[in-house]
Amino acid sequence: MTEPTTIEGAGPRSIDPATLEMLEVAEREGISTMFSRTEQMKPCPTGAEGACCQYCGMGPCRFGGKDKEAKRGVCGATLATVAARNFARKVAAGASAHSDHGRDVAIALSAAAEGGLEGVAVADEVKLYRVAGYLGVESDGKDVAALAREVAERALAEFGKQTGELAYLARAPKKRQEIWRKLGIAPRGVDREVVELMHRTGPGTDQDYENILTAAMRTALSSGWGGSMLATDLQDVLFGTPTALRSSANLGVLKDDHVNIIIHGHEPLLSTMVVQAAREPGMIELARGAGAAGINLAGICCTSNEVLMRQGVPPAGNTLQQELAILTGAVEVMVVDVQCVFQGLGEVAGHFHTKLISTSPKAKLGGGAIHVELDEERPLEVAREIVRTAIANYANRGEVRIPAHSSELVAGFSHEYIRYMLGGKLRASFRPLNDNVANGRIRGLAAVVGCNNPRVPHDAGIVGVVRELIANDVLVVATGCAAIAGGKHGLLAPETMEAAGPGLREVCDTVGIPPVLHLGSCVDNSRILTILSEVVEEGGLGEDISDLPAVGICPEWYSEKALEIATYCVASGAYVIFGGVGSPVGGSDEVVRHMLDGWEGQVGGKLAFISEPADIVTSALDHIDAKRAALGIDVPAERVLYDMQMRRELDV
Repeated sequence: MTEPTTIEGAGPRSIDPATLEMLEVAEREGISTMFSRTEQMKPCPTGAEGACCQYCGMGPCRFGGKDKEAKRGVCGATLATVAARNFARKVAAGASAHSDHGRDVAIALSAAAEGGLEGVAVADEVKLYRVAGYLGVESDGKDVAALAREVAERALAEFGKQTGELAYLARAPKKRQEIWRKLGIAPRGVDREVVELMHRTGPGTDQDYENILTAAMRTALSSGWGGSMLATDLQDVLFGTPTALRSSANLGVLKDDHVNIIIHGHEPLLSTMVVQAAREPGMIELARGAGAAGINLAGICCTSNEVLMRQGVPPAGNTLQQELAILTGAVEVMVVDVQCVFQGLGEVAGHFHTKLISTSPKAKLGGGAIHVELDEERPLEVAREIVRTAIANYANRGEVRIPAHSSELVAGFSHEYIRYMLGGKLRASFRPLNDNVANGRIRGLAAVVGCNNPRVPHDAGIVGVVRELIANDVLVVATGCAAIAGGKHGLLAPETMEAAGPGLREVCDTVGIPPVLHLGSCVDNSRILTILSEVVEEGGLGEDISDLPAVGICPEWYSEKALEIATYCVASGAYVIFGGVGSPVGGSDEVVRHMLDGWEGQVGGKLAFISEPADIVTSALDHIDAKRAALGIDVPAERVLYDMQMRRELDV
């Protein structure tokens, strides 16, 4: 294991030594990767700023030059209308991705309740009963199977709800619910909201950019407080609610004497089944019979986070490392489902013995990939077939070159576990967190989330922002590829406390947590909404999420899903900052202003695009300090650090 990497002296492509090592291999052998293709393919400057409309046959219409705000498309559309439509459609696509994921989990729960999902049953009965309460399902007198079946049915109805409001909106602070209703953005089901948003952004329909962006907030909320939050809760019910555990991260987790299987994508059913199959004694013996010491599992992207959080399977890397894992020559099978699985994998795998296996009817890879559909009636048997394929492929290895880089981490911080860490088994509470924010020991809260983008130095923005925040006593939570970046660079280990400010360090040392908490996959950003709502409910830090000294940051974004997450967080009252590649609405000054001043006036949240990590940190700290001043907690106060005895005495 290596020491965490520093930013200083790193190259323009990445600050991760494992990544740089494998890119040298790719260049030496003439293998194309997304890093090399980024240098060859320049982005369209007009499209990058949302200033191109291609939604009808009269165009595409481009808005460029000094007079771009005065230009009109063939239909008469203004630049502000075009930029708003482009942004709104990205939000609709992101909401579709996350909520379709959530729907599949609800369908899986229904199948499990009927006994038709091989190898899967309810893992967290306590969470099942809690979710039943959220959805208004009566649980008295029902066994687990009957309750799971009814919860799944009610959850599926939420996706298609045509009128009224989502049940989960009641989990938000009451003041926030009032804001949504007053603006008319309390969402119905995500299916209805996505269809309507696509309709209104079509040619000749909604032409008021402010109205379009308000509708985009409603659609995003239908995912954040609907499809995504349901996905998180139902995954906990089916596969277990995460609790703290140790693991490690980066390409160095691969093993040269084991059959290596990489799990990549987003949905946990596939990855959970592969983990279960690979750990069966018969499979391990089969691997040993093939000459391997055993079977080693590792992950890429968010399905990696799912099995990390619940079963300790180490991440081999985040999104930009999917091709690089194959470049090691040590991967027998990379098995994928949906989202962030890039077509370049096929070209890279063609140079090695690695077999690519797709499993979802929604996402076939084509080329030389194998398609083994995950049959929901026999998912465990399909997983065994995949593992056997990997074992048989072990004999076909060529040269192996695994980078000797990995870092230890602690993950598994569900909102339930954070409450437990703060208050103990019988007194679980956010009270110690609120009190230490109020007394200034913790300056504020930040969520550092989202993707990587090869157009900016890989991991640099994420790691740089997180290090500066914790040094300034800001407690950080992380999800998705940003969390994996933190793990690779040693930021998720308890030793990170040494890099934290004195107040934050003392709190983390007392409670026993690192200053950066891994909350899960990108769909688990809904956990952040839950935490913020419970902090408000605990009292002492305002009446709404918009009152909190908190900020959301996505330093290296690339995905439509990230924009959807940003929009539902803004609509929930948060200040959100995106870094890296610039603004997808930057072509229109009107839209940029509205996402800052207009949205803040409407919902108390705002969305900014700030490229440089240092400027992101400055803006985040200024926002946190302004919220502290508004709460009247910007002056020194007696600091109360709760020990275990004090936590036991909490009246909750």
